[in-house]
Amino acid sequence: MLKVYWWLLASLMLGVVMFTAERNPRWGAFVLSLPVLSMLAMILQWQQTSDLLATSRFARETLTLVPLGLPFFIPLAFADRLGISFWSAFAIGLVVASVSVGGWLWFAQSK
Repeated sequence: MLKVYWWLLASLMLGVVMFTAERNPRWGAFVLSLPVLSMLAMILQWQQTSDLLATSRFARETLTLVPLGLPFFIPLAFADRLGISFWSAFAIGLVVASVSVGGWLWFAQSK
């Protein structure tokens, strides 16, 4: 039953972002940039495991992977200036972020 609540919370957060972004893209981006989901995931992990070592590692991995995923937004941010469609920019961003994150996952040592 707890998983249902997390799905509902995630859906609610997405709805808030979309509602806000329709009226003001800057505020929508602000709401989206809040690490609320990461915080909730860490709280849930802590409640389930009470393992500080695992939670700390989870936080370090998140801290590393978030910046590596940010290149996804670059093509979308400049799609209008580059004259490319939404789906083309989305696909390019997905490839760029996949290479960035995938390269780190492939070459970084796992402990």
